[in-house]
Amino acid sequence: MKLKDNYLLLLVLVCLSIFFVNLDAIFVNIMEARNFTTAREMINLDHWIFTTLNNEPRYEKPPLPTWMTAISMFLFGMKSLFALRLPAAIMGTLTVVFIYKLGLKFTLNRKYAFISGLIAATSFYILYSGRDGQWDIHTHSWMIMAIYGIYKLFTEDSSKYSNAIISGILIGCSFLSKGPVSMYALLLPFLIAFGVVYRYRNFRKNWLPVVLMLLMATIVSASWSLYVYYFDTQAVAKITDKETGRWLDYNVRPFYYYWSFVIQSGMWTIPAFVGLLYPYLKNRVFDKPGYKFTLWWTLGSVVLLSIIPEKKSRYLLPVLIPLALNTAFYIEYLFRRFDMLPKKEKWVVYFNFGLIAFIGLLFPIAGVIYLKDLFSTIWPWFLMTSICLFGIGALMLYYLKKNKIKPVFYLSVWFIISIIFFGLPIAKKIEVNPEYKSIQTVDAYREHNPIPVYEFKDFTPEIIWEYGSPIKVLWNGETYEKPSEKEFLLLNTPTNYDSMLETFPDYKIEKIDEIDMNPVGNTHKKRLYRDLYLVKKP
Repeated sequence: MKLKDNYLLLLVLVCLSIFFVNLDAIFVNIMEARNFTTAREMINLDHWIFTTLNNEPRYEKPPLPTWMTAISMFLFGMKSLFALRLPAAIMGTLTVVFIYKLGLKFTLNRKYAFISGLIAATSFYILYSGRDGQWDIHTHSWMIMAIYGIYKLFTEDSSKYSNAIISGILIGCSFLSKGPVSMYALLLPFLIAFGVVYRYRNFRKNWLPVVLMLLMATIVSASWSLYVYYFDTQAVAKITDKETGRWLDYNVRPFYYYWSFVIQSGMWTIPAFVGLLYPYLKNRVFDKPGYKFTLWWTLGSVVLLSIIPEKKSRYLLPVLIPLALNTAFYIEYLFRRFDMLPKKEKWVVYFNFGLIAFIGLLFPIAGVIYLKDLFSTIWPWFLMTSICLFGIGALMLYYLKKNKIKPVFYLSVWFIISIIFFGLPIAKKIEVNPEYKSIQTVDAYREHNPIPVYEFKDFTPEIIWEYGSPIKVLWNGETYEKPSEKEFLLLNTPTNYDSMLETFPDYKIEKIDEIDMNPVGNTHKKRLYRDLYLVKKP
């Protein structure tokens, strides 16, 4: 088989280009800092089961992604951002591969499945999550693998029990990544869509494997939670109460907040919207039941997520999985019929891909204007990015003029790959904060006098991650615990300055430095700033 016809291999190569290249280009964010710090404390403090963040119990999220991160950290080093983000990149790749495998399974169309995988790999939030050391891509990756097994369980007569066992374990792994999130947002709408379109025919033949699957899923899902609850009941109960309240009153958004969900697919926003227009596409797609299945799955996921009061844009990640499969029906239709479409149907395609082409053509000019002060350090990357994006933009316009949509689609994928290869290194140099000062500066004051360091009110994950070890917080939730040492260093925010003076009224307090961990110069997050004080007993 020629390489151009080996769709799965080509898709894996695309995933390697999208998820694994320049993984260290972006600074560590707050979600990553939590995960990375917990992983480091697994290794340094042996907290593999009773997970901690800054040496405090952290049971809000199950530990499977953190275990994977800790193993990668142990193998490749604690300072390598590539190693720390490697598990997410692997799970992102598996997500795309199993989107391909599922699309192939229910349509038997390899080209359609390939298109689905490419759309998924280049959809904005799947791409972002697969390059970011957080939990979302893990839980949904395990679940799409489980869904593939469940589909086989309900549609094939062979290997029912092995499919049931493997799917149950994968569902459990999904739960061990972020609780029941993917069960609700990805699995449940899949089961609804499958029932509506394909029906659960001959369910009597499947009930025993289904029971076995549920049993395996329950055992794996509950294993860590029950163990931690049994041996650290008080901490688990406290954290559970806090997390339950957040679902009801934290980041509450109206029901319609997610209705613009297609935007999360990035450059596929317009094709994704058209793909949802059932009256338009129902008689144009090559597999009407398959199209109805992905449509029900996508809309079901959106509706179920909309019911939950707490809403964030990143919670739409599971929607992008069936959305990629649904959008691929429209793109596949364009592959077959674009040159024969009337102009009134083509303008949407011209607008979507013409906009991408225009961005590519405009990049060199906009880059010269915006990045002129950084040319001495970024010019090789800027030159390569400009050549690639300009060339891709020109080719896209050429093929659009020729009414050849297939190369235009593939050029769009190359557009994203070019940005990752040559554009991301530029991000390291843009808007660097000239006032940046690492928390590791604290150790310079402890080099000749190893006095302890404390946080006054609360800690920031990025600061703890950068520091390299836990920093005890004086606030215990009710009062401030005064250190027993006669002399110590204290980190505090300007807003808590008066409280510090009230807590240490007879102490000598001297401000000796300012810690500014904001990596970007044009934004200032208060949680990334600390004043450093030397505090002495009278």
